Amino acid sequence: MANHAARRAAVMAQMAPGSVAILATAPEVARNSDCDYPYRHDSAFYYLSGFTEPDSALALVAASGTAPARAILFCRAKNTEREIWDGFRHGPEAARAAFGFDAAFAIEELDVEMARLLTDAPAIYYPMGGSLDVQVKLWRHTVQQKARSGVTPPATAHDITGMLDAMRLLKDPEEQTVMRRAAAIASAAHVRAMRATRPGLHEYAIEAELLYEFRRSGAQFPAYTSIVAGGANACILHYSANDAVLHDGELLLVDAGCELDGYASDITRTWPVSGRFSAPQRDLYELVLAAQQASLDMVRPGLRQSLIHEAALLVLAQGMLDLGLLDRQKSGGVQDVIADKAYMPFYMHGTSHWLGMDVHDVGAYRDTGAEGKPWRPLEAGMVLTVEPGIYVRPAPGVPEHFWNIGIRIEDDVLVTPQGHEIFSSAPKSVAEIEQLMSPD
Repeated sequence: MANHAARRAAVMAQMAPGSVAILATAPEVARNSDCDYPYRHDSAFYYLSGFTEPDSALALVAASGTAPARAILFCRAKNTEREIWDGFRHGPEAARAAFGFDAAFAIEELDVEMARLLTDAPAIYYPMGGSLDVQVKLWRHTVQQKARSGVTPPATAHDITGMLDAMRLLKDPEEQTVMRRAAAIASAAHVRAMRATRPGLHEYAIEAELLYEFRRSGAQFPAYTSIVAGGANACILHYSANDAVLHDGELLLVDAGCELDGYASDITRTWPVSGRFSAPQRDLYELVLAAQQASLDMVRPGLRQSLIHEAALLVLAQGMLDLGLLDRQKSGGVQDVIADKAYMPFYMHGTSHWLGMDVHDVGAYRDTGAEGKPWRPLEAGMVLTVEPGIYVRPAPGVPEHFWNIGIRIEDDVLVTPQGHEIFSSAPKSVAEIEQLMSPD
């Protein structure tokens, strides 16, 4: 729990002396009748606590004068009968000892204790605009009612989200180790899916292979709903039905990652259902692969995050002209294609996003402290995806042999002091994929 304690200390060091921060974890959500969705904790709460039980909250009290900083957990009380039905719960005292908190209370005591903590506190920090808004208002009102006795509620409220997002953007060595393992599990799942693919299967059969590999390797959840998209379905960016039949001659796009100990992997590979790329498929695939390599070359400390996307666009735009997806006479040169966004019918999303506890992780993409808010430079410890793609729907003027081809290639990448490290390892060259899928 040392890392979580260090993060709590870092947060309290940024708070006004004597002020109080409060975060709550995610609630349990009913699926239907008496069944709940599988529980998943709130990411920011877990980042500071390491605690995964529902009905929990964390209060941080910044040091002031001779009063030391304190971290206080609120969680479910021990209840032997409920544990028979729902499983083990720590209870306040055991949680305090196991997770390194200074104090712990039953969650039912939250309102009373928060009113006490906020008495004469100069400020309160919490995630504004969320589930705590009403409670914070109630706690401040409770303190305000005691004004005649000489006490005051916090004079100011601050959104703690930006502070936590900035911290979460830089992954420490322990986080990197977990994410490296999550990517290895997801990479193995993609390999398993490639080997299992053949014409006549449904997309969900391939999804099952992915889920099996995730769970057998220790991942607790898929990081998101897997995209298993054959043929024209690959041109739907967030396709999720996963119920179509796979046909000979089609490509299969699989965007799937697992969550391990609270951290996500996010990998996409595209491969031929039959095990062999056709000539048009190969042409488009090699184009996307070249775009990804150009983007990866932009991942190193000091370069701005936007260069990842710009590098992919240069390669993709040139390829669209060379392959006849765009008419040279109408579109002009590469810079014209980019300036006019003529590439958009075939490539309509960004090339990179942060990765961490959330698959689209928190953290600003622009330097919010600089004039004009330019794209922020990359720093060692950041983890992001690099995922160019191309999607060709039937349309007038588009060569028919490219119709209904969707390709995306995505890897998980750590920014290192020397450059970058690619966490994901599933095969992605044409030769590697065809060799893996060969029946010989």
